[in-house]
Amino acid sequence: MLTKDFYFDLPEALIAQEPGERRGEDRLLVLDKDTGIWEDRMMRDFPSLLDSNSVLVVNNSKVRKARTYAEALETGGVVEFLFLGRNADGSWKAMVTKSKRQKKGKRFLWKDKANMPYVEGAIEEENSDGTKNVRFSFDITEDFFLSCGHVPLPPYIKRDDNWQDESRYQTVYAKKEGSVAAPTAGLHFTPELLDEVRSKGIPVYEVTLHVGAGTFLPVRTESLEDHHMHTESFEISEETAKALNEAKAEGKKIIAVGTTSIRTLESASDENGRLVTLKGDTGIFIYPGYRFKFVDELLTNFHTPESTLLMLVSALAGRENILKAYGHAVEEKYHFYSYGDAMFIRSHSL
Repeated sequence: MLTKDFYFDLPEALIAQEPGERRGEDRLLVLDKDTGIWEDRMMRDFPSLLDSNSVLVVNNSKVRKARTYAEALETGGVVEFLFLGRNADGSWKAMVTKSKRQKKGKRFLWKDKANMPYVEGAIEEENSDGTKNVRFSFDITEDFFLSCGHVPLPPYIKRDDNWQDESRYQTVYAKKEGSVAAPTAGLHFTPELLDEVRSKGIPVYEVTLHVGAGTFLPVRTESLEDHHMHTESFEISEETAKALNEAKAEGKKIIAVGTTSIRTLESASDENGRLVTLKGDTGIFIYPGYRFKFVDELLTNFHTPESTLLMLVSALAGRENILKAYGHAVEEKYHFYSYGDAMFIRSHSL
């Protein structure tokens, strides 16, 4: 299968630059994956669309203020660092602007929001993937990101982050810090909407997958089989795995909120459709032809042309069904990507 098979024309005006006026009041395109029939609804209708014999699975990863700006001590120039995570040796892995100029040994100063010096650091290692390992003058904590960091809005949002993004680019159930991008399908939920889901007897379970910057990387190979996915760390508690395995055994529909939840559950499942791996790194690449082992339905956002995320939803609902539904979404001026509208891929055949 070829990457170009997943192209569609997306007007730039449909790429959402701001969140909706109120959380939970976005549009919702409902697609039946078996018939290909779609229906225009609103996100507030979501609980009423669920089969009561279901469970909902969300990703509780929290977006870290991972985008920072540092002053190069030798030149005084400002360099952007997007910190991807802490290495086992205490250094931090980062994507850096003007990467080729940022050589091993180069030193930087980070200042807080009051423009006061906070910490110095130096590039300790240059990695083969173009990222850098940064060693700070002292062991930083989450306070560093709160004091010096910015919300890491994705590259297709063409503006600086602001006060509104601090809450709106975060799910209401976010708990575990570590993502450099939001699990965006979850941005549509309010506490009241989740209460409505639970009031139908549908439990809501949490898993964790920390979203990496690789989620925005394009597929650069002509053939899908030649593409290599980035890896992301995930975790499922024993209690949650037990409850989900019981639900699956009882024939309940497993509804994933977002592609990160679906990647977690499919990575943790064995061939018999049972969660067996509770913690690890996943580089799973789901595209048409993949046999889903655990997940039945999916709430998701609208994705980029020729992206791995578009390929994932096409694996669940069928490429032709997805591209036709996306064509309808473009005609009806749905908003796309992180701050955009939602799609619910459901099935009546289970």
